[in-house]
Amino acid sequence: MPSKAPRATRTQRWRRTLLAAFLTAAIAAPLSGAARPQIPAPAPATLPSLTATTLHAAYETSRANATQAAHMAATHGDSHRAAADQALAAPSRNLLTFDGRGTGRATEVLGDLAHADHIAVLVPGSDTSLDTYSRFHTAATALYADLTHRAPHGTTVAVIAWLGYEAPATVSTTVTTTARADEAAPHLRAFIRHLRAATPPQAHISLLCHSYGTVVCGRAAPGLDADDIALVGSPGTGADSAAALHTHARIWAARGSGDWIRHVPHTSADLFGTTIGFGTDPVSRAFGAQVFDAADADHSGYFTPGSASLANLARITLGETSEVTRA
Repeated sequence: MPSKAPRATRTQRWRRTLLAAFLTAAIAAPLSGAARPQIPAPAPATLPSLTATTLHAAYETSRANATQAAHMAATHGDSHRAAADQALAAPSRNLLTFDGRGTGRATEVLGDLAHADHIAVLVPGSDTSLDTYSRFHTAATALYADLTHRAPHGTTVAVIAWLGYEAPATVSTTVTTTARADEAAPHLRAFIRHLRAATPPQAHISLLCHSYGTVVCGRAAPGLDADDIALVGSPGTGADSAAALHTHARIWAARGSGDWIRHVPHTSADLFGTTIGFGTDPVSRAFGAQVFDAADADHSGYFTPGSASLANLARITLGETSEVTRA
């Protein structure tokens, strides 16, 4: 009687089969925005070098650019994009950078960045664009509200919503590889470097990365000048361990029990000449991150007001590591 394949071999084959099925589905499924015509928008405005004294000039310049983009989108007949651009152009919004072309890019600041003691930079996942930016803004607002409530008296906080890359669609071939993350990584490193020039020298900077955004943070980690990197709802980082990220930042990870991402195989395989998948599960013991409690959060619920995950992300941002509840 032929011997059975070792259990590890069977598991590896099962994972590769799932990855192949996932890729096939991504290729076969229609992309929701594939046929959408290009929306006209101005080129990004030329901004001054980022310093504490130039922040307000950058905000005004980027808001003006977003206003122009809104007008062009409305003239083109895209009322949805026009409304999204116009919302970012509101006088109450601190729009640090803006690019209305294509799916769009934007960097928004909540709080007094020039004097902030603790700064959270949110890095979003798939399907985040100017058209869906309101969801990202809601997450940033929830975190900022929690931080301002939780911060000790006299402590200044800021939150930055960084949509600085072209996020992949959830149903696409790009979401299964590190290609978009590899393109985004140098932009994220450069942004954090410029951020250091505009904030107090002792400022504590945390990157809070969600879903495919964790892949971006993983690829950007080497040489990234951050104090903490938190990975939530992660499909993997493209690295096999926290040590392999080659960063001095503390690495945190969490996944809620209601998050469908737990069903995605945390491995990688070479299929059709491309590496598919992102390696070791960041919440596994093998990865080596500090795993914190996200309770029953679903994939979109890590920044829900009152949730365990939001509270822990705020504690990480504030450097209150002993208060973080562990999974």
